[in-house]
Amino acid sequence: MLQQFGFTQYESQVYQALATSNEPLDPSRVVKRSGVPRAKVYEVLDRLGDKGVILESTTEKKRVYAALPIEMLVEKLKGDFNYKIEKLKKMEATDIPTDDRVWTLKDDQSIQVVLKELIQEATVSIFISGWAGDLQKVLPLLENKYAHGLQVTMHVIGQLETKIPDVSVLIPDDYHDSLEQSRTIIIDEQEMLFAGIEDREWQAIRTQSRPLVKFFTEFFYHDVALTEITRKYKDIVVKDTEIRNVLMKLRY
Repeated sequence: MLQQFGFTQYESQVYQALATSNEPLDPSRVVKRSGVPRAKVYEVLDRLGDKGVILESTTEKKRVYAALPIEMLVEKLKGDFNYKIEKLKKMEATDIPTDDRVWTLKDDQSIQVVLKELIQEATVSIFISGWAGDLQKVLPLLENKYAHGLQVTMHVIGQLETKIPDVSVLIPDDYHDSLEQSRTIIIDEQEMLFAGIEDREWQAIRTQSRPLVKFFTEFFYHDVALTEITRKYKDIVVKDTEIRNVLMKLRY
């Protein structure tokens, strides 16, 4: 009965034997009612006593035990659980070391879930790049973060209406037929996720590695710069075959 709350099987058996008895029991009767071996029963009774779920007394030089009533046990377990939750909430972030490993992730839905999680976790800044259709799915989250004072910088492939002012937009044309669909997000300049399509399947990497986060942050601004150059000097780029061919080989 109590095993689901972290008690051992023997502890559960002894508590149940005491709780279903209409009078206190000495160790010998606890053994008979619970089925716990005599060699173990004193140890189990001591542990239950330490946990505060049974009562102990001495009657006519004999040690007897009774169970804490079920209603009181329920309240105790609730209190213990809430106490542990409060301790968990107060855990210092500095106790958690930076994980500089590179994690891989597959499946489009899983990647989108992680993308949303990262947006929710951001506290200072968000750099995000992707196609308009993808970013539209997380736009309410991004606009909410912006409304709460975070720096949100977006690089969008395609048209996207948003309240966020810091947006670089690339409208693909015939010269961008080699553009590959991808997603990049960097939060607080501390963690990043990059996703792309490999063999027609979405795959991603996620990491807090400082060198990689820095590289992808620079790569993000590389995309923004290419977009602005292409937009501002489009006529020159289109007419100059050499420049156009070089730019089109670069990933936006």
